[in-house]
Parts: sequence; structure tokens; C-alpha cells
Amino acid sequence: MRIRGNDAVNGRIAIIGFGEAGRTISAGWPVARRTLAAFDVKLASSETREAMAARCREADIAGYSLAADALAGAATVFCLVTADQAVVAARHASASVVPGTLWFDGNSCSPDSKRQAAAIVEAAGGRYVDMAIMAPVHPKKHRVPVLIAGPHAEAGLAVLTALDMNAAVAGMEVGQASAIKMLRSVMIKGLEALTAECILAARRAGVEAQVLASLQASDPGFDWQARSSYNLERMTAHGSRRAAEMEEVEKTVAALGLPPRMSVAIAAWQQQIGALGLAFEDEDPAAGDHGLATRADAVLNRL
Repeated sequence: MRIRGNDAVNGRIAIIGFGEAGRTISAGWPVARRTLAAFDVKLASSETREAMAARCREADIAGYSLAADALAGAATVFCLVTADQAVVAARHASASVVPGTLWFDGNSCSPDSKRQAAAIVEAAGGRYVDMAIMAPVHPKKHRVPVLIAGPHAEAGLAVLTALDMNAAVAGMEVGQASAIKMLRSVMIKGLEALTAECILAARRAGVEAQVLASLQASDPGFDWQARSSYNLERMTAHGSRRAAEMEEVEKTVAALGLPPRMSVAIAAWQQQIGALGLAFEDEDPAAGDHGLATRADAVLNRL
């Protein structure tokens, strides 16, 4: 059943980590902006405070430098930090969790990390929900597909539905949603890393046109030129964050008794390209080669 309006949402909604995911998803929620509050560690640093405060003002959301202030009176919390900080964030904020609060952990981390965070939140009286964001938040914003899992998944689904989010229950155990996300990332982030190694080497060898033509002939249903350019852009923009996620994928695969060989290599490529400090404009479908040559050269010049 679809829940209309805010019937399942009571009190303040706190967002822990006001990065791309937090800003983009919350922008589409059908709630009064005064009911939203954000905490981000960048608000506590003199070097990053003003830029993050400006983002909060632009989003019309109250920003706080202390987690306790953002969580005060919150019945719903969305934790959207980097993959390696999910447990740290849960531990840091647990003292301020109001009993009964729904804690949506939307971080890209392993099932074991989710279970660690869940234990912390539940011990503080909160209700933990494993949430996996299954696609880029742009352009769908709050309608991006998400999976949720855990003993409080049904209660969580009611809240997400009231927020007009596109959510589905993956299971009743914490870790079930994140396992799907983690193992999918081997393929999605792996294709990006394969693109980097293939195209950058081909460009340096002066044979990228022939390599792309051969790939296109082998799989004509896939636009290799456009996708390769897009993959490079994703790695330059989000490689560091993707690398942190892939380290969590390594843990996931290893916990299943398999060697995470691909995950280790993917993390290395993502980290190296993400650390280059490059920024490209959004994809222009009208661009002849979709900017691939320019992007490849920019990466090669800094490697």
C-alpha cells in the first residue's frame, strides 16, 4: 500500500553526512525543510566549514557541527557517510540516538560492517535498517532505487514510502541488502577499472580507435565510445569514494571464502584515478567522441 503524505514520518529527519547522496536524496523529499537537519564533519573543520555551510544554506537545511544537535528530537536518521566511516559514525552518534529512532544506514559497506553498526545503534535503543543505494543518485534523486533489510525493514519501508522513495525489502536480516550492493559493485566498478586500463593503454599506444572499433564490432549493442568516456568521468569524480567501497567489497568476498583478486585491483585503479584531482564537465551527447580522447589524455598526463 502506498502511504500518502508524511503519515509515517514523525519529528525531525537527521542526515549524517551531507555529501552528494545526502544533498541529492533529501532534495526531493515531500517534507517541510524546517524538519530536516544535517551533521557533517566538514562543519567542524575551519578549513571546510564555510563551503559545507553554504551547501546547507543552498539546500535550506539546518547544518550542525555536532551530531548531538542534528539528532536532537530526530525520529529518523539517514547515515550517508563514506564506506569506511559507517561504523565510526554510528559509534559517534549513538549517544544521541532517541530510543525508537529509525537509523537508515545507506553507506556502501560490507555486511559485516553493517552488522557492527547495527549492534551499536540497537544497543543505544535505535532501530537499524540496512539500506543499499543501487544506482547513481543523479538524476533520479530521492527516487533512486534502494534496497532495505533487517528486522525493522517493514517499518523502514513505511517511512521511505512516505518520503516518496523507491524502496524494496531485500530481507529480514541486516546485511542482505548490502550484500547485493557489494557483489554488484564487483561488476559495475570493475567495468570502470577495465575501461581505464584498456583505454588508457590503447591511447598511449596510439591504437584506441582500432580497439574501440573492434569492441563495437564484437558487441554492437553497447556504445563503447560513450560508455568509456562516462566511466572515466565517474572514476575521476568519485574514484576515492569508490575505492573505499571496493575495500568493503574485498571484505565481503573474503568473508564468503573466495579470493577478492578483482576487488583488490579495482580498488587500486579507482583510488589512483580518483586521487588525480581532475574534474570533467557532464557528458554532452552531441560531442563527437564524447570527450573520451580529452579525458584519457588528461588522466595520462597526471599518471
